[in-house]
Amino acid sequence: MTFLPFGEALRPAVFLERPNRFLCRVLLDGPPGSPMGDPVEAHLPDPGRLTELLVTGRRVMVAPAASPERRTRWTMALVRTPAGDGWVSVDTTLPNRLLARAFAEAGAEAGAGATAGRRDALSELPGWRLDRAEAVFGASRFDFLLRGPGPERHGRGMILEAKSVTLVEDGRALFPDAVTARGARHVREMAELARGGMPATVIFVVQREDADSIEAAWEIDPDFADALAEAREAGVRVIGRRCRVTPEGVTLLPDSVPVLEPSNPGGPGG
Repeated sequence: MTFLPFGEALRPAVFLERPNRFLCRVLLDGPPGSPMGDPVEAHLPDPGRLTELLVTGRRVMVAPAASPERRTRWTMALVRTPAGDGWVSVDTTLPNRLLARAFAEAGAEAGAGATAGRRDALSELPGWRLDRAEAVFGASRFDFLLRGPGPERHGRGMILEAKSVTLVEDGRALFPDAVTARGARHVREMAELARGGMPATVIFVVQREDADSIEAAWEIDPDFADALAEAREAGVRVIGRRCRVTPEGVTLLPDSVPVLEPSNPGGPGG
């Protein structure tokens, strides 16, 4: 399992309000036994709706800003689940960093010659190794370019695109939680690459542990759901993982989470 620790200790707080997509106000906890601190502003890395998470009074965790020059001194890191039994990461960049670390760890093992028990970064993609991040094909930029174990090693490789998921309803992780024209366009571009013979994979990374399955959120964004169905038909592979999230860090769990066809009344285009 790949573990990504938080750089600095997180500070507990209580969510107050969200003035805009990228800004929250929270009430910092004081030291044990002391009253609550003053309200502060925190940058919110996830521009999604997050309506089921960002509820006034909800427990959250914030991280100190990496740069003292930044206007907001804090960044929202974690939000308590509605059931109060776990944490959700709201950093949309974290799945990419988790995957990069997973591939780096697998590559280090391969470089050390540890053939016995050598693991793949993703068991669904055996033998594939990271070539580079932020790979450009045509007018599009994709998260990762992988190199394969056989003849694919010297070809164009495989495109891997990560999608951060935070919305879970009754064990179903849903993506997106707001309309994403860019996301639909990206998936359709992957479908075109797949039709041209290039392997392509979408991985949904659920940044919480309480998901049993993953679906495209047809009721929220039917165009994205249609685009994903079209991509699957074109040969794009679609896989899913979930994370264990704690105030110490985030673990990419090893078991696959099934990505189901969306629960919609009409199917693609319907």
